[in-house]
Amino acid sequence: MIVRKAEIKDIPRMEKLLMQVNNVHADGRPDLFIHNCQKYAAEDLEILLEDSSRPIFVGVDEEDCVQGYCFCVITETIGSHNLHDIKSLYIDDLCVDESVRGRGVGREIYKAVTEYAREIGCYHITLNVWSCNPTAMRFYDSLGMKELKKTMEVIL
Repeated sequence: MIVRKAEIKDIPRMEKLLMQVNNVHADGRPDLFIHNCQKYAAEDLEILLEDSSRPIFVGVDEEDCVQGYCFCVITETIGSHNLHDIKSLYIDDLCVDESVRGRGVGREIYKAVTEYAREIGCYHITLNVWSCNPTAMRFYDSLGMKELKKTMEVIL
């Protein structure tokens, strides 16, 4: 497994994985997510690939086929009245192809993202995980991630 920055040629595979992860969420929360859709269109992905504050990493097999991805967002808090100045890496989306889940692909991608975050001076890595996705919650727990805060809701 090689983890590298995503390229234009990776967009078709990323679109398939975006659909897979969306459908996991749509299965768990059909009131919010629409089945067989994706978070980003190809045009959006092309723009993201050019944005240095939103790096995308892919894990590829020996044939350079994308097996998983991690969409990141780099943010900085500077000059806040109540928060320390920090740089953060937010994981916007992490997905491994359903055909290779459980084989360490996600772990390798996360490891590369962690190394990148350290290299650019990030204080921490954050993400949101849907409570309707216990598999993802267990995965992030196994990586040593801890709960930072909770988002609560009431459906009206």
